[in-house]
Amino acid sequence: MSRLDHIILMASYNTEMNAKLYAAAAQISAEEIQADKGAYFTSILGTLNHIVVADTVWLKRFAAHPSQHLSLAPMQALPSPERLDQLLFTDLPSLTEHRHWLDGVINAWAKSLTEADLSHVLHYANMKGIAANKNFFSLVMHFFNHQTHHRGQATTLLSQQGIDVGVTDLLELIPNQAAE
Repeated sequence: MSRLDHIILMASYNTEMNAKLYAAAAQISAEEIQADKGAYFTSILGTLNHIVVADTVWLKRFAAHPSQHLSLAPMQALPSPERLDQLLFTDLPSLTEHRHWLDGVINAWAKSLTEADLSHVLHYANMKGIAANKNFFSLVMHFFNHQTHHRGQATTLLSQQGIDVGVTDLLELIPNQAAE
């Protein structure tokens, strides 16, 4: 599998897992979604918001890639999050709608990448203003890994509420190939 195919697979995995996670979260009350569970981002809603915040931050950075991917143009219109724990949405239905839109942007962007894009060194500043110069492919892998990490936290919080999200392994989406 090429690096480009892997990115497309990760974007698809992201969309599928978010759909499962948000459907599971919709099974509990708004109060439980917002309740402080002692998690790093306090609640299920806080954790899901954090993933959207981080995705927004990274996609806005990725939009600065010299290839100027048109699929990321909608990201320019969004305000930049100020904090990683910022609640962009205070209710699950609004967050779900935005998540669905954002996943569409991610899938379109993933399909627009080229092999040459992946070798680029992206210059950006983190949220503290510290400059960085990092390999674009490695940053894309971090982007998807970060989502998976925090979805795992949200899945744990839902499990503690008696909600089973189901199978969340990437392995389920990796296609079988002929043996060599």
